[in-house]
Amino acid sequence: MNTIVEGFLAEPHVATLTTLRPDGSPHVVAVRFTWDGEAELARVLTIGTTRKARNLIAGPGGRVALCQAAGFRWVTLEGVATVHDATKRVAEGVRRYRTRYGTPPPNPPGRVVIEIAVDRITQLNLR
Repeated sequence: MNTIVEGFLAEPHVATLTTLRPDGSPHVVAVRFTWDGEAELARVLTIGTTRKARNLIAGPGGRVALCQAAGFRWVTLEGVATVHDATKRVAEGVRRYRTRYGTPPPNPPGRVVIEIAVDRITQLNLR
């Protein structure tokens, strides 16, 4: 991935995460996320009972799209997403969130991390 895209993904913006409901309709929600370019892995912290997490649990191996936009600049990360509740994985998500956004994330009961193994990246107007 080029350094311009990496730089844009390091900016502390909000993104939209699109998952598919069991009936195939899209569910789009605003999220904060972190990007690990070395591992090509995006992480989203959430609660296991949210619609986005339930969609992924109901359809293992499901693909998602995570799109960060700022004005007319945007990057979309696509890949297979999985939901994890393992302490180490959630802690890594928390650590990266704190680094990116400068504050700790909320700590609700039932917190999980959605990990997206990114295999496609599209972008527009990044220079």
